[in-house]
Amino acid sequence: MTISRNAVRALGGSALLLIMAWGAHAQDATAVADRLKEALAGQSIDISWTDISGDASEMVLKGVSVKPVGEAEPLPIGDITLTGVSEEAGAYKIETLTTQPFSKTKDGIALDVSSLVVNGMNIPAPGNTDVLAGLMLYESLELASLTVQVAEKTAFAMQGLAFEMTPPEAGKAMEFSGAAEKFSADLSLVEDPQSRAVIEALGYQNIEGYMELAGSWQPADGRLSLSQYDIAIDDAGTLGMTFDFGGYTLDFIKSMQEMSRKMAEQPAGADNSAQGMAMLGLMQQLSIGGASIRFDDDSLTGKVLDFFGKQQGMSGKDVANQAKAIVPFLMSQMNNPELTQQVTAAVSAFLDSPENIEIAAEPAAAVPFAVIMAGAMSNPLDLPKTLGVAVRANQ
Repeated sequence: MTISRNAVRALGGSALLLIMAWGAHAQDATAVADRLKEALAGQSIDISWTDISGDASEMVLKGVSVKPVGEAEPLPIGDITLTGVSEEAGAYKIETLTTQPFSKTKDGIALDVSSLVVNGMNIPAPGNTDVLAGLMLYESLELASLTVQVAEKTAFAMQGLAFEMTPPEAGKAMEFSGAAEKFSADLSLVEDPQSRAVIEALGYQNIEGYMELAGSWQPADGRLSLSQYDIAIDDAGTLGMTFDFGGYTLDFIKSMQEMSRKMAEQPAGADNSAQGMAMLGLMQQLSIGGASIRFDDDSLTGKVLDFFGKQQGMSGKDVANQAKAIVPFLMSQMNNPELTQQVTAAVSAFLDSPENIEIAAEPAAAVPFAVIMAGAMSNPLDLPKTLGVAVRANQ
């Protein structure tokens, strides 16, 4: 069979085009990876890799290691796959970032982490000074499982960890939420004999539960609100927390990042007192609009009362009555009759019928952190009035 000279030229030209195209794709893939490295460096994280395969729209960073600033050794985490990568004005949008499953064993402790999947991640353009863009916000994050083993026993396990957020666009606040469908812990592995004895007496050698959170952040005025943060343990209860902060602006975040980076770069044993004072100064830019901590009982209270009653040779009900009688005397030291009455009534109602009890800070207006610090040093007994502290039960 005879191959014409024109056919050879055509084949040669096609091969040259393929080689050039492959080179361009490799170069584009490297550009994406380099932007990711630069962006993570802004978050005080150094990332490196041994090789890159794929093209600008889908690539694999092989042999990846990460090292937060201040850490001595990098942590090898395997390969990272980036898919659905698109570019606009130098910024990149990654449709999906997926890590390899990760395992590490050290000093008898084994850690196993499933693949981490991050969807809708944004990488800012080079030279972008927008702090919001530098945060590398994402749309969702999923981690199927995490397990910690001690002496070949599962000390802690978590399944179905997920977070979602709506980026702050067009002046709107960023909404975020998250949950862990299930976690479990083996408290029989606690080494302290006294703590282990209490755990066994209460029957909580092995616990299971779940976690949920939700909130919002408005970059324009720096209002950060955590409307839900619940940790629930089966046959024990649910601990819930909320807070409403002001002053958590982009400038505040940038200053905190720079301060944290400087502190992390200090050698071990260095004097960080100056940076600590500067950090405390930054915190005074914040204000507290409200906060709360709440416990919803699911049999824990009765078990605790019975435990202390058994130690003293009495019933759990007798222990509850003793506590109700002591509370007014303890609260009288605060010289706040209104709060004393609230606490006494709330504690009595809760111990009589354990449903829920809550401590909340509800000031009439946001209280600057500087005012709280000054009050804590000059007259701490006035802080409950300043913060509008309220205590209530079974509501």
